[in-house]
Amino acid sequence: MSSNESSARVWVEAILIAVIFLKFANTYVVQTFFIPSGSMEDTLLVGDHLFVNRFIFGATASEAETSLLPQRPVQRGDILVFRSVEEPGVDVVKRCVGLPGDEVEVSGKHLFLNGKRVRDGDFAVHKEPNIIPRMPNSATPGAQRDYFGPLTVPEGHVFCLGDNRDRSKDSRYWGPLPVEHIKGRALLIYWSYAGETPDGEWRGYGSKLKQIAQTLIGIPTKSRWNRTFQLIR
Repeated sequence: MSSNESSARVWVEAILIAVIFLKFANTYVVQTFFIPSGSMEDTLLVGDHLFVNRFIFGATASEAETSLLPQRPVQRGDILVFRSVEEPGVDVVKRCVGLPGDEVEVSGKHLFLNGKRVRDGDFAVHKEPNIIPRMPNSATPGAQRDYFGPLTVPEGHVFCLGDNRDRSKDSRYWGPLPVEHIKGRALLIYWSYAGETPDGEWRGYGSKLKQIAQTLIGIPTKSRWNRTFQLIR
């Protein structure tokens, strides 16, 4: 085998190993995620790019592993990234507010957990001053926004709300989240971009290249540098 063939083989092997490692890390350890909507404002903004801890909620094989590895069950207050209940091919981010067995109720925009009002003003915001009254027909658009429940979260599920309570489609609309949909916990903002963001629609390679170029040009002036490497709480 010639030296050129040997070098080419080394490069191919190195690239394959890197691809496998990145795939493994993205599947089991850390994943990147992009915020496309304002449902988690003001905690997370449109254009925030996150690292998601995929390891923290991983299943373990024994009690010994549980004691040694930094894994734990979902807790109230965790910001979760998960597969959409309505569109499983789409990833969504919301905050867990209720665990299995919890009774969750929303009354006049206020969140109640097991009969007690939750003081969540540190992160929850209401940007619509009007209150939609309780309606007997829950199929009425928006009927669940300001009055919901009470509902007891079933086993194997959690209850999630967006921090931007008036502009979030969450468990009030599609019900408790099955835990098997959860991908991980939002961990860190590694970059935040205030420029035009993609809407997910494919419009061809030309449009994609133009979008990439606009983003690169806008990095110096449209990046929210004060949000870089900000821990998510």
